[in-house]
Amino acid sequence: MSSPPSASRGSRKRQAEDEDERSSTHQPSSPLGSSPQLPPSSPAIPFDMAAEEEDEIHNDVADLNPSDEEEGEDLMEGMERDYRSRAEQDHYNMSDIDDDEYEAMDAATRRRIDEQMNRRDQLLNNTHSRQQAFLEDDEDNEMDQELDMLGLPIQRRRRRQYDNDADEMLDDVEIDPFNEELSLESLTDIKAPSITEWILQPAVSRSIAREFKSFLLEYTDDKGRSVYGARIRTLGEVNAESLDVTYEHLADSKAILALFLATSPSEMLKIFDIVSMEATELHYPNYSQIHSEIHVRIVGFPKHTNLRDLRENDLNQLIKVGGVVTRRTGVFPQLKYVKFDCLKCGVVLGPFIQDSNTEVRISFCTNCQSKGPFRMNSEKTLYRNYQRITLQESPGTVPAGRLPRHREVILLSDLVDVAKPGEEIEVTGIYKNNYDGNLNAKNGFPVFATIIEANSIRRKESSYSENSLSSWSEEEESSFRRLSQEKGIIDKIISSMAPSIYGHKDIKTAIACSLFGGVPKDVNGKHSIRGDINVLLLGDPGTAKSQILKYAEKTANRAVFATGQGASAVGLTASVRKDPITREWTLEGGALVLADKGTCLIDEFDKMNDQDRTSIHEAMEQQSISVSKAGIVTTLQARCAIIAAANPNGGRYNSTLPLSQNVDLTEPILSRFDILCVVRDLVNPESDERLASFVIDSHMRSHPTNTEDIEDDEAETGEEGDGVRRTRREKISQLNKQKESEISPISQELLMKYINYARVKVQPKLHQMDMDKVARVYAELRKESISTGSFPITVRHLESILRIAEAFAKMRLSDFVSQSDLNRAIKVSIDSFVGAQKVTVRKQLQSKFQKFTLPTRRR
Repeated sequence: MSSPPSASRGSRKRQAEDEDERSSTHQPSSPLGSSPQLPPSSPAIPFDMAAEEEDEIHNDVADLNPSDEEEGEDLMEGMERDYRSRAEQDHYNMSDIDDDEYEAMDAATRRRIDEQMNRRDQLLNNTHSRQQAFLEDDEDNEMDQELDMLGLPIQRRRRRQYDNDADEMLDDVEIDPFNEELSLESLTDIKAPSITEWILQPAVSRSIAREFKSFLLEYTDDKGRSVYGARIRTLGEVNAESLDVTYEHLADSKAILALFLATSPSEMLKIFDIVSMEATELHYPNYSQIHSEIHVRIVGFPKHTNLRDLRENDLNQLIKVGGVVTRRTGVFPQLKYVKFDCLKCGVVLGPFIQDSNTEVRISFCTNCQSKGPFRMNSEKTLYRNYQRITLQESPGTVPAGRLPRHREVILLSDLVDVAKPGEEIEVTGIYKNNYDGNLNAKNGFPVFATIIEANSIRRKESSYSENSLSSWSEEEESSFRRLSQEKGIIDKIISSMAPSIYGHKDIKTAIACSLFGGVPKDVNGKHSIRGDINVLLLGDPGTAKSQILKYAEKTANRAVFATGQGASAVGLTASVRKDPITREWTLEGGALVLADKGTCLIDEFDKMNDQDRTSIHEAMEQQSISVSKAGIVTTLQARCAIIAAANPNGGRYNSTLPLSQNVDLTEPILSRFDILCVVRDLVNPESDERLASFVIDSHMRSHPTNTEDIEDDEAETGEEGDGVRRTRREKISQLNKQKESEISPISQELLMKYINYARVKVQPKLHQMDMDKVARVYAELRKESISTGSFPITVRHLESILRIAEAFAKMRLSDFVSQSDLNRAIKVSIDSFVGAQKVTVRKQLQSKFQKFTLPTRRR
């Protein structure tokens, strides 16, 4: 406690007078009278008792009364004057006294105020320690601070600017630590051990929210229109819960936010969701009454990862993977925030955030300090939708000899039921680890399962129709149109099918028709007619049937390859299995379901069991699979074309017998094939010689070391031979390209894009068709099928003629089916029927149907 100012001034005056008296009366008479007056080199006077007593008194005073002055200050002298009465100061300020009575606070308010007071005390302590360290030698180190409206101190930040002459202090800047924000450039200077810890700091979080809000409100396209303003208005019009944010837009405008989002998506998406709700309420002030949250969905993430390439480095980061949905669970309500009721005092405890790994449990009540019992308040507890799907690698992306990998994907909120089994999707989400008791029991404790928490899902099938401009550029579309106008384009497409296989023009025609496909039709919404064309290749071994299937697998946009011996009925259609964790019956799609809107290729079709073969009857005609097992009654879509290859009985085809005796296939399944190609391995010296030269030439062109041998032969030539080697290599490559162009008029890469474009964009109509001709052909085919005992001709073959005609129109990218397309389709159907007959009636049928197959002018 320090003395009053008046007392201190009086004591200093008395002390000065006493010093003057001592200096005048106790002046030493000789130089040896006092040791302090000796020269510096003289020894001190020994045994000077007076000097020792004076030093002891001085030290005692210095110890009791530390001061900056040379001698201490007597605080006891004149003490009574410090307690004299002062009328202007001896009274209380009644305005600062609060004598009102207040009601008792509830537990939630009390916890909130206690938390504010604890934060204020902690901030005061931290501020005091920082000030002590910063102003250690400062005399005016005072603790007077201004407080804000919450009673929290306003921190003063001191900045120093050093000049050449002296250090000058700038003006103090008053900054509230709880309302402080950083600039966009300051966010890049990460002052934390990790990006996640940096984002969790309050100032950084507020800065991120400010920058993202400005991005939503200010980002414009090339024409100056607000991109996300329009999306938010559309979101409010349809009462949606998700706001799509393109990653490229964020990276172009706020690159640091895009980096934080890729490395710490969980924390960033929490901030984005809050900001998106604030931005939505600018347009729709009461939108929080419709949806409590707005979820930001990231679209257009550039980095694509395969499922089998996910590793530890990808944990807790944003990833994008693709695959096929093979299994889907039901929709369950998941706890999000939990509240409990204390049954003793009746107070509501919570909310507590529910973790995905452990169940939230409380042990005591913060209001009455009792240990229970507690009951979950179901009315105030918040739930959200929860669903799990299994994502498996696409069939075409699995390396040879490897098992397809799969991952569990969690769908929350409005993402449930977006994808169903059999659909190919792209998932953008967070790669997380999850506790799995069964996995730990098998492999030891420190093993965790991994899951993907989906943020956005895009179906690949709908992407072509909805975002066609992003699938094909304008240059590609114009090149497709130019190619379709070329003369003989249909013959060029057929010649480009399987260019490494010699001959088999009828098979290549059937494969081309199946890849392009017809037009599916829906009659009054009650009856659907398929547009896919099914093809059966039946013939001798060694006629490249499997090679043609493999070519179709690589060329088709979406293809699934299966073999008859290695495929079961449930493997082709669908299976019902019990989930080992949830003990729930779930549905898994087979090959036909996975090939939806694509092509299913089945090799060794004759090796399948009759039970397995009959399971695909419905899929081939109705293009759906009905399941009724274990209480699950549903229908799955299987809208795919089937190309099957089979060997005849005994290994070789007997031309003297009808088709029904050459293969063990029933009439119902034969009638479901639109085109039936019989392949015979006939001995003909001329054709065999051409075939041998074609195969040898193909091997020579495709050999990987054909140019290395040339380089080895001419390696001895010096620098002068470099030009010779280069010109020779160029000539060989030019010759190879010329031969390839002769064999395949259209490049395979362009052909794949052309097929995909025709399937999606072109839907030709039947216009001014010669119906009388089709009716006569159908009547003649029916008549001859009964008389020859061949496979029966049904109405399905009449529909096949129309489907094949639509496929030829698609090859020309035409909107209407022309008469030439119909004539081609009739010729394909008649050749398919006649080729399956025995040799005795084949020539007779060819002459009879010649009037329908006469060559006409073709484009």
